[in-house]
Amino acid sequence: MMTTMMMKVDYSKSRRKHFGNPHIRLASSSSSSSSQNTMVAEKTDMQEVVDLSAMSLETLPISSNFNLAIIRVLDISNNNLQVIPESLAARLLNMVALDVHSNQLKTLPNSIGCMSKLKSLNVSGNHLQSLPKTIENCRALEDLNANFNQLTTLPDTIGFELINLKKLSVNSNKLIFLPTSTGHLTNLRYLDVRLNRLRSLPDDLESLINLEILNVSQNFQYLETLPYSVGLLISLVELDVSYNKIAALPESIGCLKKIRKLSVEGNPMVSPPPEVVEKGVQAIKEYMSEKMSGANEIFPKKRSWIGKLKKYGTFNGIRSTPEREGFLMPSYRTIDGFASSPRHISMFSPRRLFSPKRDFTR
Repeated sequence: MMTTMMMKVDYSKSRRKHFGNPHIRLASSSSSSSSQNTMVAEKTDMQEVVDLSAMSLETLPISSNFNLAIIRVLDISNNNLQVIPESLAARLLNMVALDVHSNQLKTLPNSIGCMSKLKSLNVSGNHLQSLPKTIENCRALEDLNANFNQLTTLPDTIGFELINLKKLSVNSNKLIFLPTSTGHLTNLRYLDVRLNRLRSLPDDLESLINLEILNVSQNFQYLETLPYSVGLLISLVELDVSYNKIAALPESIGCLKKIRKLSVEGNPMVSPPPEVVEKGVQAIKEYMSEKMSGANEIFPKKRSWIGKLKKYGTFNGIRSTPEREGFLMPSYRTIDGFASSPRHISMFSPRRLFSPKRDFTR
C-alpha cells in the first residue's frame, strides 16, 4: 500500500525571503521496498524560492519533468548531499542565489557555469578542494562564500572573469597563494583570506580601488611580508594582519587615508615598534609615513637620462666635461642639428652616451 504526503514549502520564517506568490509543494511517496521523494509544482512564475534546508537529504527530491528554470533562489543547505548532479545544475538557468553550505560536497558540478545570472553562491562548510574553472562563466556573481573547505587553489583567471564580484570569502582553507588575477577584481569591497597557509599576497593589489575590508589574519608562520601595494588601497577602511609572522609593515601603510582599524597583534613586529603600535592606527600611519619620507631622502630618485643630457650640455651645444680619449667628434652639437641625419640618431641612445666602454664613431 502506498501513502502520499503533501507538504507545502514554508516561507514564513524571516530568514527565508520570497518574491512574487510561489506555491510549491513537496510530494513524498514511500513504499515497503523503496522510498522516493519528488517535487511537483502547482503554480509557478519567474520569482520562485525553494527552501529544502535542514531536511537530512542525501539526494535532491526533484523530478526530471520539473521546470527548474523557474527557480531563482534555492536553499539546500544543512543536508547530507555528497553531489549535485550535472544535469540539475545545467537546468537552473535563472538562478540568482544558491546556498549549499554545510553538506558533504567534495566537488561542484562543471555545469554551474550555466548559471549566468547567479549573484550569490554559498558553498561553505563542505569538503571542496577546488572550484571548477567553469565558475568563471558566472560573470554576474557578486558574493562568493567558500569558507571552511579544503581549497588549495582558486581558478587562475578568476580576477579576469568575475568582474562584478564584491565579496570574496575563502577563510579556513588551505590556500598557499592567491591567483595574480586577484588584483583585477576592481569591484571587490570585501576580501577574507584568514586561516589559510598564505605565503604571500599578489603584488599588484593597488587596482582594488573599491576594497574596504581586507583580512589576512591567522596565516601564522606562513605569511612573513605584505606587498607595498597594500598601502595603495585607496578605499581601505579595515586591515587585519594579526597573528602572522610579519616583522615589518610596508612603509606605504602611511598612505592609507581612510584606514580606521588596523590589527597587527600576534606578529614579531619590529617596524613599527611596539611602543608605536600601542598608540593606535594614527600613530602607526604617522610613523610609517615619516619612515617613507626618510627613505626618499636617503635614496633620492635616479635622474633620467634626459637630465644627464642637460647636465652635460648636449641640449645647448656647450661641452661641460673634459675630452675623453677616443672621441672623434671635434665638439658637441645640439640634437636638433643631427635630427635630419638618420645615420646619427642611434648615437644618442642613453646606453651609448653614458657607457664608458663605448666610443663614438662616424
